[in-house]
Amino acid sequence: MTNRKHLIELKDITVSFDGEKILDDLSLYIRDGEFVTLLGSSGCGKTTTLRIIAGFIEPDEGQVFFDSRDITGVPPYKREVNTIFQRYALFPHLNVFENIAYGLRVRKFPKAFIEEEVTKMLQLVGLAGFEKRSVTKLSGGQQQRVAIARALVLKPKVLLLDEPLAALDLKLRKDMQKELKNIQKQLGITFIYVTHDQEEALSMSDTVVVMNKGKIQQIGTPLDIYNEPKNAFVADFIGESNIIDGIMKEDYEVTFAGHTFKCLDSGFAPGEEVDVVVRPEDVDIVSTNRGMVRGRVTSVTFRGVHFEIIVDVRGFKWMIQTTDEHHEGEEVGIYVEPDAIHIMKKSEYSGLYGDYSSYSDEIEELSNPYDEDEFEEEETDEEASAEDGEDNEE
Repeated sequence: MTNRKHLIELKDITVSFDGEKILDDLSLYIRDGEFVTLLGSSGCGKTTTLRIIAGFIEPDEGQVFFDSRDITGVPPYKREVNTIFQRYALFPHLNVFENIAYGLRVRKFPKAFIEEEVTKMLQLVGLAGFEKRSVTKLSGGQQQRVAIARALVLKPKVLLLDEPLAALDLKLRKDMQKELKNIQKQLGITFIYVTHDQEEALSMSDTVVVMNKGKIQQIGTPLDIYNEPKNAFVADFIGESNIIDGIMKEDYEVTFAGHTFKCLDSGFAPGEEVDVVVRPEDVDIVSTNRGMVRGRVTSVTFRGVHFEIIVDVRGFKWMIQTTDEHHEGEEVGIYVEPDAIHIMKKSEYSGLYGDYSSYSDEIEELSNPYDEDEFEEEETDEEASAEDGEDNEE
């Protein structure tokens, strides 16, 4: 992957809507053949970044390069990209075959070529035999497959996907995650995927770009993002994290929660204040006499494969995931191995995340900031035609 050329480069991109800065001096490169996911909550700028690449939005400042060529200002239909939107925008009066064939017919390819290419796409997305089916009679997952086939039949160098699985139920969404990744591997083209779903990003991507407030917080492989978060925002957004104030005593030694722990981190100044990340699944609940620190269980929730246990340690609420059952009010010990401790420098996000005193699923769902889509218009005719590869000059 590292030897592949940079296919897309965004340099110093700034975008504002109605005086609100949506992208703030953003720079990013994407390699040829890479599956890249732009990940963040609503309003972080991920959809705007996708639309900048597609050409539907022009940046206030900065440049967009495609294969080393400056395409800033180039209209969508002249870019070698295709987009699948949240709304699939299928033509209800055309059957499955004709929906997929639409872009090829607009470009006036021969009939035999169109039949051959559409047949290939139907097989690729698992819809062989559905050629004459009305798209209005298809399930959500089948409609999405048609949208994917319609985009891919034009052989774009880059496929842009704007939360295409959002409308599907959980099981179908997971199935389609695997299908999309398999399709990307088979075709070897670049996929740029937008989602707010952390699990989706981790399971599908070669590279994850975590965004917040119009800025990139971290870029890395799914393993890097999860195991080595750069700041408290990333640590909290990617999975659950206990994020505790700590002080580095010296290399490989940190004090937090009233105890000095061995760790694997170095390069911090002695006495430097830091953020300490411990993932809930990496904490062991033991007897009080074996624990490095002690606490009281304040909440127990059964999640099917594990219990989610909240433990109050010196006023800080830890989340612990374990297959062992414990009960509210129980006094317990907490044991943490050195390789389960990750040290981060203090940042603007320090102190905002990682304490589960007020944790609930409902609070997380209601905590999104403004939605960037409020600043963006509904899908235009230009976007719909660009999705199908229609050349407006023809």
